[in-house]
Amino acid sequence: MSSTSALAVSVPPGALDCWVFLSCLEVLQRIEGCCDRAHLDANSAHTVGLWSYATEKLKSLGYLCGLVSEKGPNSEDLNRTVDLLAGLGAERPETANTAQSPYKKLKEALSSVEAFEKHYLELSHAAIEMYTSVGRIRSAKFVGKDLAEFYMRKKSPQKAEVYLQGALKNYLAEGWALPVTHTRKQLAECQKHLGQIENYLQSSSLLASDRHLTEDERKYFCQEILSFASQTDSPGHRVVLPMHSFAQLRDLRFTPSNAVVHVGGVLSVEMTVCSQMPVPVHVEQIAVNVHFSIEKNNYRKTAEWLTKHKTANGIIHFATETSPFPASQNSLPALELYEMFERSPSDNSLNTTGIICRNVHMLLRRQESSTSLETPSAVALEDGAHVLKCSSVTLQPGANTVTFRTQAKEPGTYTLRQLCASLGPVWFVLPHIYPLAQYDVYSQEPQLLVEPLADSLLAGIPQKVKFTVTTGHYTVKNGDSLQLSNVEAMLILCHADKRAVIYSNTREKASDASLRVHSSEKVTSISLPAAPAYHVIEFELEVLSLPSAPATGEESGMLGLTEPQRKQKDTQKAGHCMATVDHKVSIDCPWSIYSTVIALTFSVPFRTTHALLSAGTRKYVQVCVQNLSELDFQLSGSDLVDTRGSTGLRLTPLNTEAQQHVRNQQSVYFVWELTWAQEPPPSLCGRFSVRFCPASEEQLSVSLKPYIYDFQVENFFTLYNVKAEILPPAGTEHCRTGSLCSLAVSVTRLSDLLEVDRDEALMESDQGFSTKLMYEVVDNSSNWAVCGKSSGVICMPVAAQATHRVHMEVVPLFAGHLPLPDVRLFKYLPHHSAHSAQPDADSWIENDSLSVDKQGDEQLDGGGGGGRSRGGAHSASSSEHQGLPMPRLQALPPGQVFNSGAGTQVLVIPSKDDHVLEVSVT
Repeated sequence: MSSTSALAVSVPPGALDCWVFLSCLEVLQRIEGCCDRAHLDANSAHTVGLWSYATEKLKSLGYLCGLVSEKGPNSEDLNRTVDLLAGLGAERPETANTAQSPYKKLKEALSSVEAFEKHYLELSHAAIEMYTSVGRIRSAKFVGKDLAEFYMRKKSPQKAEVYLQGALKNYLAEGWALPVTHTRKQLAECQKHLGQIENYLQSSSLLASDRHLTEDERKYFCQEILSFASQTDSPGHRVVLPMHSFAQLRDLRFTPSNAVVHVGGVLSVEMTVCSQMPVPVHVEQIAVNVHFSIEKNNYRKTAEWLTKHKTANGIIHFATETSPFPASQNSLPALELYEMFERSPSDNSLNTTGIICRNVHMLLRRQESSTSLETPSAVALEDGAHVLKCSSVTLQPGANTVTFRTQAKEPGTYTLRQLCASLGPVWFVLPHIYPLAQYDVYSQEPQLLVEPLADSLLAGIPQKVKFTVTTGHYTVKNGDSLQLSNVEAMLILCHADKRAVIYSNTREKASDASLRVHSSEKVTSISLPAAPAYHVIEFELEVLSLPSAPATGEESGMLGLTEPQRKQKDTQKAGHCMATVDHKVSIDCPWSIYSTVIALTFSVPFRTTHALLSAGTRKYVQVCVQNLSELDFQLSGSDLVDTRGSTGLRLTPLNTEAQQHVRNQQSVYFVWELTWAQEPPPSLCGRFSVRFCPASEEQLSVSLKPYIYDFQVENFFTLYNVKAEILPPAGTEHCRTGSLCSLAVSVTRLSDLLEVDRDEALMESDQGFSTKLMYEVVDNSSNWAVCGKSSGVICMPVAAQATHRVHMEVVPLFAGHLPLPDVRLFKYLPHHSAHSAQPDADSWIENDSLSVDKQGDEQLDGGGGGGRSRGGAHSASSSEHQGLPMPRLQALPPGQVFNSGAGTQVLVIPSKDDHVLEVSVT
């Protein structure tokens, strides 16, 4: 409440302003009279408010008295001025003689338009200068805005513009939305009077999109832009403005979504543009300038490679245009206030305390230096050969969809750089499209891919193989064909109903056509259906791997594990992996002068092993077939034949009703008994044949070719029978731990002289033929302790039922049913140096340095027999350096020695005086 209102004093309009003006100037005059210039400058921060207050009151008086209007004061304004001057009364005596007294200034300022302008400008510039000197820039800008309004009323827009720009910059920096709108309207009016077309159009676009204006005001400024755009006076003139006030880019979508297209393909770019204008705006053209770049070897890149670097859905979102206010009140960081204490270093007493702000540098950061949005930025309009255009588009207020389509011509990378909307000579430009939006164009060479449909191809079974022809830039014509070189061990099966499917580059089915396959002796020709460039042709064929046949060559389609007579590579991996066969096929394609070589790997689904079993003189051949594939097979039949046709040799199957169903990792065993009417041959060359077919109807329906397995068994007849027996001590019924027991070993010759006996170990005398054998008793399970010599050399007559017996003592170490120790036989061969002195054989054995010729597997057959050396393989030459020519030991082949005591166990009871009982259970 003013003082006049409180005192209920009636004053005419302007009287109070006159009193305030005089009071301010009189106070300032008294201060100037008692202080020198240095003190006045020092006190400017305190007195500048009085200068500003006086300037404000003088402006009010000028507006009241009509001194600011363009035509000057009218009669009513003159009467009001006379009343105000009369109300001032006479000047006080103490200032009557002063030339520049406040009274005289006020009276002079109200006397004429020119005088008012003079005094008002003096006071305004003084206030601005003083505010600037004390660092109060914001207050100086506010005084400048009042000064700009004065100039606009005086029809001097060229003087008002700089002050309006300064005020607008300050409002923008501080985030005052309504003052920004009001000042921008004033600035637009100023720019229109000055004829600054570009600046005025930019301000108009900002005001047309300003939500703080009324709808009519926004439409007015929008119409200003459209009116200028419709002018055709200067067709060569172009006004380039920033787009953010006219429209904003929200998102962008590529079709195809991976933004990868082949040469000649069509790419679609769909943009969502949000119009900021209050009315529909017809745009002559919306264009996107595209930057083209060629990367090294870009033509070699495929669509799959390029797609890895793209977004999954092909949509790119753009950030909404930020607020034009650089630092609004809500965006300022929070105060970081902390307590501060200062203590005396001597007695630690508290001297001072206070509060400090640690982020003051963020809160008081100056914003005046930021670039004003009203100053037209230098938008560089790019001109390039690659432009996406969309003509005659009407942008409705809000979101609009604009679609660009282009046909790719040159391979490379295309980056969207600028977005331009043209309204006649007015161009709204988005100078940089960010985030990065780009698409790739590739030129792909034709390709041929051959791959199996299953995880692995099985040999002997028709398997489907998929052929994929990617045409690339090549157009497949009628008559084009693939020429496949035939492989002897692999067949391509031809069916009349085969069809090929043609897909577009986006994997959409285009058509299908019949596939013609013609096979000759050396070449298989596949006629391709006609297909455009950048399409995919897919078809399936069946192939059948036929590995090499057995040595007799009776059936060309049999699977064998014999040594292959071809260039393909057979590999057998460790463990339960299948043996594989690689077939390389050369393919001639119509688009290339070079042949394409592909390799198909087939896995042999079975692994076969054989073993020779003995039961005395009876012999058996066991064949084990293991299924290594993931398919289940059904057994159709099995057979074993003697390929050499030995006279009198018969193979009698013992399990004709073998397991019929063979699953993965399961095995089937086949056993045949060998019988002969006369002396058998030294070896058996057999061939095992079995037929399988898939057990499941979901699997392949064609049965497997006869599965062939060739093997050879040498020296399969039994020469010696070894029998071991342990007897308890005399007078006792059972063996006891720690007591001496008798081990009786008998070696019996089962046949007369055979061809296999004729070697260097055979000796002839008057009594007949004989051979030297070495026996060895070994207990690997450590159940028995052999007392005395555990080995020796015997001279064995080569005659049927000739028997040699050996006795020794053993001590059982554990109680329980203990297996008998192993008894092994070796051929005892003399040293090659016949003239060398022969020391005692037992001394050789004790030296434990005999050499063993391992001329075969050391494994024992199922019934026993066989053996290995006791002390390892020491060469005879190493012993010659010691002066003793050492003999050699030769292991008997599997099947020639039958151990009739194999598997026999002896009951051993614990000793009565044992405090600790150890029992061995085997």
